[in-house]
Amino acid sequence: MRNLVQLILGQGVNAAAARHPRRLGSIAGSTAPQVRAQETGPRLAPQHDPSGMATSQMTPEHQAALKAIDGAHALDPRRVDRGDGQNQETPYELHYARRSSHFLEQLKPDASPTLQLAVRAQHFRRWEVPRDSYSMDRPGYHRWRTALKQRQAEQVTNLCRECGCTPEEAERVGALIRKENLRSDEETQTLEDVACLVFLDDQFEDFEKTLNEEKMVGILRKTWAKMSDAGHALALQLSMSDRASSLVSKAITD
Repeated sequence: MRNLVQLILGQGVNAAAARHPRRLGSIAGSTAPQVRAQETGPRLAPQHDPSGMATSQMTPEHQAALKAIDGAHALDPRRVDRGDGQNQETPYELHYARRSSHFLEQLKPDASPTLQLAVRAQHFRRWEVPRDSYSMDRPGYHRWRTALKQRQAEQVTNLCRECGCTPEEAERVGALIRKENLRSDEETQTLEDVACLVFLDDQFEDFEKTLNEEKMVGILRKTWAKMSDAGHALALQLSMSDRASSLVSKAITD
C-alpha cells in the first residue's frame, strides 16, 4: 500500500509537474496533513465523535440538528462492516456522514456550523431514492443527482428550522447541499472536496472493479477537476492499493 505522492514520485514527478503544474503543485515537498486510512478492509470512522468538531461554535440548536441528521442516517437499512474486528455493522449513510465529517475536519477545522451541518447531511435519506428509480443512462443519472440535491436540501432546511436554527442558517445549509456557486463559494467548494475525498478513500476501490480502466480513469479525471488545490493535497496523502494508486496517478499525470 502506498500513498499517491510515493507512487507519482516513483514514476517521475518532474515530468508530471511540467505537464500539470497546478494539479500537482509541489508534490515532492508536500506538507499536507496526513490522512490515516486503513490499509485493508473497510474504512473506520474516527474514534472521536466527528459531529463534535468545532462545537464551541455550535449553539444547542445546531447540535440538535446534527443529532436529528444522524438519527435519520441511522434508519438506512443498508449496513457496512465497521471493520473493528467485532463483527459489528453500522448504517451506511451514518458511516458516510462520519467519513465526511472526518475529512471536513482535515480540510477546515474551523468550519462554520452551517458547513458542518451541510457536510453531515449531504446524502440525507438518499437510500429512499435508489439509482434505478431513474433511467440507467447518463441523462437518467444526471436527473437522479439533480433531484436528490433538491430533495435533500429541502428536507434538511426544514429539519434545521424545526431544530431552532435561524431561517438564514437553515437556508444556507440548503444552498450548500445544492452546491450553489461551486466555483465562487469557498464553503461549497469545501463540501465538494469532502465528497470527492470520501469517494477516493472509501468507495473508489470497490467501484473500480465494475468498470474498465479507460472509464475509470475518465471518472477520476472528472473527480480531480472538481477539487481545489487543498483537496488535491489531501487526496495525495491517501493510502490506496497499488492498483488504485496506479489508476489515480494515470488520471492526474497523463
